[in-house]
Order: sequence, then structure tokens, then C-alpha cells
Amino acid sequence: MLEHIVFYSLSAVVLLSALAVVTLKNTVHSSLMLGLSLAGVAGLYAALGADFLFAAQIMVYVSGIAVLVMFVVMLLGRASDLHLRQVNEYWVAALAVCGVASVGLLRLAGARSATFAAAAAQPGTRIIGRLFLGEYLLPFELISLLLLAALLGAVFFTHKESAS
Repeated sequence: MLEHIVFYSLSAVVLLSALAVVTLKNTVHSSLMLGLSLAGVAGLYAALGADFLFAAQIMVYVSGIAVLVMFVVMLLGRASDLHLRQVNEYWVAALAVCGVASVGLLRLAGARSATFAAAAAQPGTRIIGRLFLGEYLLPFELISLLLLAALLGAVFFTHKESAS
């Protein structure tokens, strides 16, 4: 019973803050709501027992992307740029697409609800760590080199030449 309350509470936080992201006119408030929404998703991962996804969500998205968005918003410049209209003239079509997708997902969940089995949550971090340091060590290190090259390329292309 308690896990149902936690799940529905976190789901409400995620949905309401995601709705606030796209409806608020202030960009600073939207970015703060984005951070809250991402933190709520991390809470859902924790409630499901997915400890690796919980930690990755907190480290990558909440602390990385939300802070990056906040810095970009704060460094944007003029205060008038922070109050932009975020809703366009296609909101009715978007609402219709969301409604059709929601009805389809609810029907799919209703048809499959009897097949879901409740299993005890078990931590998977040790298994993932052994895979990263064993079978998938080479692809893991190659991806880190690729990300390092992308970071160096971004620094190189954004560096301005000083005229001396």
C-alpha cells in the first residue's frame, strides 16, 4: 500500500512539474520545474529499486543538465528575453495527439495489467559494475574517449582568437 502512495505521489509531481515546464512564461521558473521533474523521475527509479538508474538520473540529468539549463538561462542576457511566450498556435493539435496517445497507452496497460508480476526489487549496481569492468570494458572506454574528443572539439570550436 505504501509503495502505491509513493508511486502515485511521485507520478503526480513529475506530471505537474512537466506541465509547468511548458506552460510557465518565465524561463527561470520553467528550468526549475524541469529540475523538479527530473528529480521526480529519479525518485520513481528509486521506488522501483533501480539504484543505478536512480544515481545516473541524479548525476547526469538533475545535477548536470538542469544546472546547465539554469546557467544558460541566467547568462542569456536581457531580462526581457526570460519572459518569452512558450505556447504556440499548434497547441490544439498537440493536445489532440497527447489525448490519442494517452488513450492508446491506457488501453494497452489495461490489456496487459494481468500479466505484470510483482517482483522484489534487487540492486543491480554490482552486476552492472562487473559488466562494465569485464565484458564491456573496451566499449565503455571507447565511449569515454569519444566523449573526451567531443569535449575537446567543443572547446576548440568555441575558443575565440585574441588579436595581439
